[in-house]
Amino acid sequence: MIRDLCDGQLDGGEIGSTEITFTPGKIKGGTHIADTKTAGSVCLLLQVAMPCVLFAASPSELRLKGGTNAEMAPQIDYTVLVFKPIIEKFNFTFDCDIKRRGYYPQGGGEVIVRMSPVKQLSPINLTERGTVTKIHGRAFVAGALPIKLAKDMASAAVRCIRKEIRDLYVNIQPVREPDNQAFGTGSGIIIVAETSTGCLFAGSSLGKRGKNSDRVGIEAAEMLLGNLRHGGAVDDYLQDQLIIFMALANGVSRVKSGPITLHTQTAIHFAEQLTKAKFTVTKSEDEDSTKDAYFIECQGMGMINSNL
Repeated sequence: MIRDLCDGQLDGGEIGSTEITFTPGKIKGGTHIADTKTAGSVCLLLQVAMPCVLFAASPSELRLKGGTNAEMAPQIDYTVLVFKPIIEKFNFTFDCDIKRRGYYPQGGGEVIVRMSPVKQLSPINLTERGTVTKIHGRAFVAGALPIKLAKDMASAAVRCIRKEIRDLYVNIQPVREPDNQAFGTGSGIIIVAETSTGCLFAGSSLGKRGKNSDRVGIEAAEMLLGNLRHGGAVDDYLQDQLIIFMALANGVSRVKSGPITLHTQTAIHFAEQLTKAKFTVTKSEDEDSTKDAYFIECQGMGMINSNL
């Protein structure tokens, strides 16, 4: 997909290859189609494409096919509810239209993402966590599964969150995906917490055969609560997704996070190799010693879109 959207050259891009050589050309806008042909994640395709098409010559439409709610990747709901509002603080917007959801193992989902290029990305400052003001989410079933599973996931998650956060109404909607908007059978849950400063945190989990639906709900709730405990302003899964944008932005970005994940360390390593961006990570010396928070600071390279 990246080869095609920048008229580049790619050698070794096939199954079984141990090395690839990629030579980019000029990034062009327009319509690009990428199909994993499996439950491979459309959200991961989007992560790869987005930094590129931001610096294209004209607006882009990405038609991405594969899994929308699959293991080992953000669920599309996370991309829309958490990633999108935060990433747009870099001073661009995108539109994400979920045509059809796809699950493991068949995939078959499709999302259409539209975005216009920018001249430059602005740096971000996400360091004030604020207080949690709202917790909401959706528990879903699709295909052959009964709505009761979604209700069980939702109520188990609510019970789990209530043990720790008593003073907030937790609104998790059980939904059955319409048959024309989902391919195959799947289930799962995503829960999002919003704070007074506009920070967003999530917990999510997917159902699978033989996995108790209460367990799915509890997993998501515990992930959310864990993300709220460390005192950072982003959750553990947004952390690494911000790095490439911080590297490209013009100026100093600061993000307060929980413990630095291996994904984030890797992203920083390669961003520094590929750009003139400079990252520093320091432990937050907070008055509250129970918190395990860090500051990720980046002097961005100030990438300029010469097409505009």
